Amino acid sequence: MLKLPELPDCFYQKNQPTLIFPSSPTPKHSLYLSNLDDQKFLRFSIKYLYLFKKSISIDILKYSLSKVLVHYYPLAGRLRASTEVDQKLEVDCNGEGAVFAEAFMDITAEEFLDLSMKPNKSWRKLLYRVEAQSFLDIPPLVVQVTNLRCGGMIVCTSINHCVCDGIGTSQFLHAWAQITTKQNLDLPILPLHSRHLLKPRNPPEITFTHPEYVRIAPRENGHLDMDINHFLQSQPLVPSSLTFTASHLLHLKKQCVPSLKCTTFEVLASHTWRSWVRALDLSPSLNVKLLFSVNVRKRLVPEIPQGYYGNGFVLGCAQSCSQDLITSNMYHGVKLVQQAKSRLTDDYVRSMIDLLEDKSVKTDLPMSLVISQWSKLGLEDLDFGEGKPLHMGPLTSDIYCLFLPVAGDFDAVRVLLSVPESVLEKFEYYMKECLGNAANGDAKGSHVEENGFC
Repeated sequence: MLKLPELPDCFYQKNQPTLIFPSSPTPKHSLYLSNLDDQKFLRFSIKYLYLFKKSISIDILKYSLSKVLVHYYPLAGRLRASTEVDQKLEVDCNGEGAVFAEAFMDITAEEFLDLSMKPNKSWRKLLYRVEAQSFLDIPPLVVQVTNLRCGGMIVCTSINHCVCDGIGTSQFLHAWAQITTKQNLDLPILPLHSRHLLKPRNPPEITFTHPEYVRIAPRENGHLDMDINHFLQSQPLVPSSLTFTASHLLHLKKQCVPSLKCTTFEVLASHTWRSWVRALDLSPSLNVKLLFSVNVRKRLVPEIPQGYYGNGFVLGCAQSCSQDLITSNMYHGVKLVQQAKSRLTDDYVRSMIDLLEDKSVKTDLPMSLVISQWSKLGLEDLDFGEGKPLHMGPLTSDIYCLFLPVAGDFDAVRVLLSVPESVLEKFEYYMKECLGNAANGDAKGSHVEENGFC
């Protein structure tokens, strides 16, 4: 079993954690969650980790957090099951507060940076663990600030995905940072908490087939079909972290023959999906899916207003039989991703929202690679007053794939994904195989020596 370096223990300050309440009275009500918000696929918290060279006063961070929670008051509430609709969630906006923990770790920012590309279980020490019987009992916002031996700090946040998506988390974090540094300035974007823009129609109108979802149904003889996720989670998993620079990405785009105009996301998503399927050595006839998040705020009619503070994304779905995907060139996979994106019209998304009224419908995870894009959200630009982070990424690595920003290199993308240790070498080989000389000829930073292409 591959052994990853473990972090030292965290030492918590006395009387930790504390609750941070909004600094002035906030509305008290039940907040409706849309069908995109409370689907079972999103019943978890998004966990970010930020490494800063210099620390900020804890008292200042607590004060600014209490101020920003006045605007983002659902994060100071609590999730609960709806009393009116079966299997539906809502937010009790009761002002009970966000959890805030302060700790110290005997490590320097540089030492952590050396380990930062590949998260492991010991990183969980950097986020206070709330003792809870269920997902609903965990407050929507948990923060831990860990001061380091060198005077730096690590800020970890846990934000409930049912309350907001990646765009929403970035909006909140930047608002918190702005109030920390420029508390007298008005926030550039104010959150819009009402979710009724995305309410289902009555009666529902399901006018499309939706391959992103399947209905939960009893299987014959109690047997399940092939479940890639179950197969992956039944084995020891290790993180793969590969950094693609601008030249790597350009080289990938040139593999689209015949010529095809495509985005960085489209080509990298297609390439990662194909490499993953090849590495797992799946049955040639198996139908495999790629599920990826697509922001639909500007795809709906009318458009969702700026500041909308709910989940404004849906899953696009590309699918192919395993053999066609791995024997075809880059053009084939990219085209599938583009077609999946083009399907996401207003009518299609409204049909999807209506479909999710049926609580026997769930995301088709067993046959899918899921990719979530954290790059291009501005997450890496967060500045509490002492400069942007040296590192931004997730607290843990999982079988879901993340496209991450690279601090100091806007055009680069880091691909983080956990795979069985038995296929790690194959997966990374396939990811780098088609880059040719670009894998060796890029002179940018030796920081990718173990996790890039140098």
